[in-house]
Formats: sequence, structure tokens, C-alpha cells
Amino acid sequence: MNITKSLSAFEAASQLIPGGVNSPVRAFASVGGTPRFIKEGEGAYLIDIDNNRYVDYVQSWGPLIFGHKDESIEAAVIDAVKHGLSFGAPTLAETKLAHEVVSIYNSIDKVRFVSSGTEAVMSAIRLARGYTGRDDIIKFEGCYHGHSDSLLVQAGSGAATFGNPSSPGVPADFTKHTLLATYNDIESVKKCFEQSHDIACVIIEPIAGNMGLVPAHKEFLAQLRELCDAHGALLIFDEVMSGFRATLYGAESITGTTPDLVTLGKVIGGGMPVGAFGGRLEIMQQLSPEGPVYQAGTLSGNPVAMAAGLAALQKLKQHSKLFSVLQKRATRLVEGMKAAAMEQGIVLQTDVRGSMFGFFFNTTPVHNFSDAAASDLEMFAAFHAGMLEEGFYFACSQFETGFICSAITDTMIEETIEASKRVFERIA
Repeated sequence: MNITKSLSAFEAASQLIPGGVNSPVRAFASVGGTPRFIKEGEGAYLIDIDNNRYVDYVQSWGPLIFGHKDESIEAAVIDAVKHGLSFGAPTLAETKLAHEVVSIYNSIDKVRFVSSGTEAVMSAIRLARGYTGRDDIIKFEGCYHGHSDSLLVQAGSGAATFGNPSSPGVPADFTKHTLLATYNDIESVKKCFEQSHDIACVIIEPIAGNMGLVPAHKEFLAQLRELCDAHGALLIFDEVMSGFRATLYGAESITGTTPDLVTLGKVIGGGMPVGAFGGRLEIMQQLSPEGPVYQAGTLSGNPVAMAAGLAALQKLKQHSKLFSVLQKRATRLVEGMKAAAMEQGIVLQTDVRGSMFGFFFNTTPVHNFSDAAASDLEMFAAFHAGMLEEGFYFACSQFETGFICSAITDTMIEETIEASKRVFERIA
């Protein structure tokens, strides 16, 4: 496969942008090789500047559930752009998108839009602290909630990719209010509550996607809810990644546990930069200008992003059966790859939630970050490189989730499985 132009582009970018990329995982550092510079997306495909085509299992890290250049979303964006890029004033599109979110999520009475998932989580935690009058929070090893200071105590996703679970530049005075617990281990959470009587909230990805796909056990989430209620702390579900990806009605609809606050992003922007946080009325009423907890953003509720998100959510509601279709395809993909790996004596651990899928080169099941970190990263890197050569674009880290979009067909799934057989034969 010729990647001459990507090689040159990466070299040029590295002279001007740290690491040559604007988000660390894109640099391919954990899998080796050169990141492909993309010129176009088309349905299920990415096309790089060397004109190589790849079936895309990243889909912009989740937002593009209908694939690249979806006609209805594209039309909504173009129409919005014709009226202006940004106003810094209210628009009807904000209320329309808010109505869609509130009508779908039972746990959300009011919602506020921001410009990124990081901003959504940061704001939700501030709101939880303001509502409870407490300072401490509990997070879980391997759950990534953006790069705000108090949450980079130990991270999944990009930071874990480089084996660096904390970041320089984060003052110890910030992180001293963050307690770490082990995902799917309720005893570790109980210890946190024993250590502090000043806990404002527990934040968790109910379907973790930033240490690879690792869903929380239903019983664990139910116990979290009980602990939060007993100690007067709020429970925050970070669904920036899983919201409208695992299911239409949120993790609460498939886990049976209702959070106090939810953070959203990705799909609700249809591919445009957006985030949101919402929850119970009495909590959201503490937010400025109704209440004393301050949060603001110049581009929050950007009309172009609102138009894209509205088109995406309305289309999802019209095609509610899509989730079961995508889950079947995702399940067929990982089961086919697992069987192909086993033929070569390679063990894969796999999981699927809706249109999200994950696989680990690991001999034992993965329930938390320590389990995920024990995976064979060299094997993953070899597999990633091999599949890229075959024309299949997977996430460039063992600690990331894959995504199926509606444009990926059953035929593409079978072609991916056949390609994985060839790759496993070469790397076994």
C-alpha cells in the first residue's frame, strides 16, 4: 500500500504541531507506523491523501452512526450555514435539540449544551459540587472523562496508550479531591466513602469505552446507586461515547440504574463538536442563571452543531430498529474475528453493546483497567498494521472502542473477517 503522501504530510505536521497531531492517540505511537492523513469520508469508507480506501470502524471515534456524509445531516448543516456560523444568542435549534434529548432520556429534565465532552463532564462535576456543597469526587481507573485537571489522576484512552496514567502540569492540590476506585469492584468504592465524608459525586462510564469496551456489571451499578443514596452523593453517568451508540434510550434503559446527571456528546452533534449535560430538575436549577453555579461558553449551542445533532437524533428515532441491526453486525464481526484468531492459537476477549464493539488480545476476561492493561499490546499493534494494509481502519489503540455505522454492510463484515484470517495467519 502506497502511503507516500501521508508520510510527507506527517513529517510536515510534526514540524508545526506537537507530535504532528491535535489529539495524541492519532499519532499511532502505540501501534507503530504512520497515521493516515484523510482527505474524505464516504459512507463506510475513509479515503486518505494517497487515495487508499478503508472500511472505517472508528467513525470519528463514535459520532457518525450513519457513516460519513450522511445526506440528511449534511443537508441540515448546509442549510444552517447559509443562515450564519454563530450568533452568540439563543436559537430555536437549541430548544428543538434539547426537546429531543429530554424526551428520550428519562433521567434528564433539563439539559445544557457545551462544545465538548470534556467541558460537559467538567461542568457536571462543578454542578454536583455546588448542589451538594462538597468537594471530593470518585472516579474509576480506566474511565476517561476528558482532560480537565481533577480527572487526570489516572486516565484511560490516550494517556493509557502511552503507559502514562497521570499528566504533568496537574497540581496535586486539584487531584487531592479525586478518589480512585476500581471499575466493577464495589468494595473499592466503599473504601473511598470510608476515606472521605465530603464526596459530592461518583462519575462513571456505565459502558466504558476508553480502556477498550468494558461494560459495567448491572449489579455493580445498582450498588453504586445505593451507596450514593446512602451517603448523599450524586451519581453521574458519562455517556459522551455510549449515548445514542449503545442504545437509543441511554445506559439507564439497559442497566436498570438511573443516574442523577448524564453527560453526552459525539452522536448528539452528528459529527460537529458538541457536548451536553443534564439531569433532574432540582439539580439543573442550581445552574446559572437560574442558580448560583456558573458555567458559560461562547460557542455553546452553536447553530450548525445543533442542526447536525437534531438531524442525527430525529433520524435515529425514525430508525429505532437500527440498534439491533448494528448490534448483530458488531457481534458477527467480533465472533468471526475471535474464531479466526483461535484457528491460529490466539485468544481474543470480545464484547458488544449496540453499535459499539471491543476486543482484547488477552487470555482472561476483562472487567477493569488492570485486566485491560494486561493485554498483549504488541499483538494488537501487529494486527492493527495488518488490517490497515488489508484496507480496514480500526482504532489505533488497544484501549479504544470500535464502532459500526449503518453504512457498513453484512458483506463488509464478512470481508473484514476474511481479512482478519489472513492477518492472524501472518502474525501468529
